Amino acid sequence: MEQTLTNEYYLDKAPINKAIAHLSIPMMIGMSVGTVYNVINAFFIGLMHNTEMLTAVTLGLPIFTILMAFGNMFGVGGGTFVTRLIAQEKVEEAKGVAGYTFYSSIIASILIAIIAYLIINPIVKTLGADIATFGYTKNYALTMFFGGFTIILNFALEQVVRAEGASKESMYGMVISTVLNLIFDPLFILILNLNVTGVALALILSNLGSSIYYIYYLQTRSEHLKGFINYFRTSLKDKIEIYKIGVSELFMAIFLIITTLLLNNFSIGYGDSVVASFGIALRIVQVPEFLSMGLSLGVIPLIAYNFSNGNFQRLKEGIRQSSLWILGLSSVFVALVYIFRTTVIHLFSSDSSLLIVGVYIMTAMLISALFNGFTTLFIGIFQASGQGIPSIIMSVTQGILFIPVIIILHKFFELHGVIWSMTVTEVITFIVGLILYILFNYRLYNHN
Repeated sequence: MEQTLTNEYYLDKAPINKAIAHLSIPMMIGMSVGTVYNVINAFFIGLMHNTEMLTAVTLGLPIFTILMAFGNMFGVGGGTFVTRLIAQEKVEEAKGVAGYTFYSSIIASILIAIIAYLIINPIVKTLGADIATFGYTKNYALTMFFGGFTIILNFALEQVVRAEGASKESMYGMVISTVLNLIFDPLFILILNLNVTGVALALILSNLGSSIYYIYYLQTRSEHLKGFINYFRTSLKDKIEIYKIGVSELFMAIFLIITTLLLNNFSIGYGDSVVASFGIALRIVQVPEFLSMGLSLGVIPLIAYNFSNGNFQRLKEGIRQSSLWILGLSSVFVALVYIFRTTVIHLFSSDSSLLIVGVYIMTAMLISALFNGFTTLFIGIFQASGQGIPSIIMSVTQGILFIPVIIILHKFFELHGVIWSMTVTEVITFIVGLILYILFNYRLYNHN
């Protein structure tokens, strides 16, 4: 009981900065450690000295994105609702939502695997694979889809664990996943020589490890949700509450995939080195983005709990301090990586053409990362407070805008336009998010 009271104390009464630190630092550590194995994947494949393999793993990134999105759809929708229910002391209803999240994740992953298997060749072509990379990309894609249930389950359960403020346990699961990946990557890629299939297998087994840990924690140690696995059903009203928030994650993923596909298809015309450079730059820039995301995800239970309780003063102070944290963290990391950008790119490849374009791409991506942190926080605020429409508007805006932006910029500026299209889109999305937040904040003041 002490652990649960401690977690709830941070949501309800602890000083704001202390609460943010308790809830977000474990998430930031966990997510940052998670980015390490994305970088390590590219590093080990890079040791094979095969640009086609590195390109195939880059082309396959949308698969991980869609699997993660389904996990987040159930996890964010279910997790934020669980927090609000706990704040209202509706524990049985919260267990029902947690159980529904678990079983829906498994069912969705089975359906995705079946559909993907039936249309795998069109999927691989859509990802942007050419004759040289088709075989590698197909092997990677099939392995990811068949083992995708571990990824969906991991992302869903991690957010349910965090829903009651158990941020350390959430971090432990991420660390388990990363450690397993660091073991399996060299084993499958270098020793067993499974190349891109090994990358996918390592990812799948590492997510399985963390999923098992989360199931164990929720089933046996969680004070609020213990025994959740025995709950198969929840009401239609509760399902609507889950999906109205969770569906924004699916929209974000769909548009992120469109973004990646457009980037791949526009950049492939400039050669494999450009595609590989995008892959490397995206992985590096994930670090500040994931730090901001970790902080935003960490404070979601704080926002959801106090919104549900009507403690709007604490809610506003939590948002204000979180914004300052994101500004500081993003600025420091972006500045450091920019200063050492050439050295960082050189870690992944000695190809001179890749180095030149890689440094240029990373510069544009780093600027984008500064705005992305606040965009993530805006979305987290809307999700935590059950604001379905603003969540969806943010998700759709980010995706829809990118399509005309990259087409227009490519037409007028060619490769330069492709490289800067994501940055332009991110700045506009930030402005939309700021306007929606001002409207949300106005409504909160009217409540007081």
